[in-house]
Amino acid sequence: MEQRTHRLTSERLVGKPLKLEPGYAEVELRTTKEMAVDEYGLVHGGFTFGLADYAAMLAVNEPTVVLGKAEVKFLKPVKAGEILTAKARVLESNEGGVGDGTSPRRKKLVKAEVFNERNEKVFEGTFHCYVLERHVLE
Repeated sequence: MEQRTHRLTSERLVGKPLKLEPGYAEVELRTTKEMAVDEYGLVHGGFTFGLADYAAMLAVNEPTVVLGKAEVKFLKPVKAGEILTAKARVLESNEGGVGDGTSPRRKKLVKAEVFNERNEKVFEGTFHCYVLERHVLE
């Protein structure tokens, strides 16, 4: 399946797509010491969130998808050097909205989970994504 959104995303900062199917995506992120916030090597949660968000966007896979809201839980710490895998699946899809071009045409509810190399879940979240009629910056 062709990637239709977020094509310029940095694999080094946000992750590399591993699997892309209708309504489903998997993305891998190799964490680095530059992502760490302290001498213990604790990775900043923003990188884990970014990975999950990217997987959610790919699960929707529409060129004009944006994130409106997220409800997330950080379950375990991530240490620099770990390889993370995000898995995201579209749970609900609602048609709606009309009008000015930036109003949502469709809302997608996406569940994303992130696992470390030991297959321990380190993060989970629900992402409220919106497919707009045109790019948000147009």
